[in-house]
Amino acid sequence: MATSRVADRLAELGLTLPDVAAPVAAYVPAVRSGAHVWTSGQLPFVAGALAATGKVGAAVDVETATDLARTAALNALAAVGALLAAEEGGDPVAALDRVTRVVKVVGFVASEAGFTSQPAVVNGASHLLHDVLGDAGVHARSAVGVAVLPLDSPVEVELVVETA
Repeated sequence: MATSRVADRLAELGLTLPDVAAPVAAYVPAVRSGAHVWTSGQLPFVAGALAATGKVGAAVDVETATDLARTAALNALAAVGALLAAEEGGDPVAALDRVTRVVKVVGFVASEAGFTSQPAVVNGASHLLHDVLGDAGVHARSAVGVAVLPLDSPVEVELVVETA
């Protein structure tokens, strides 16, 4: 039986794909359109709770926010994996082997006035995707500063991925 390349990478990185976070409003975590899967914005939930709250540059420092963006990206991968696994009846981690390219990442950073390091924060998501998916994780990206995010989250990440 072939092993999952994504499962191997997650194990090497000491990471586990989390359960998909329950939506906080009227939407689903991910949808497919043709060969693409679009995720809803994912917050940095860990075991059902936000690891931190508040604005980056005030209550949350850049290093912490970068780690939160990494967590949000892992949650987005969980949403992709769950959708793909539901389609084929398989395992969400192994299903991520079907991702051929992360096309786009959008990272939102709840920023205090004057904070301009949104790209550095969203690098947490970008590096995670590359670490887990290799060259397929290289993507186009936007890093956007916003006044506030749902539940006072410091970051939110959404993905568009192409699948085989």
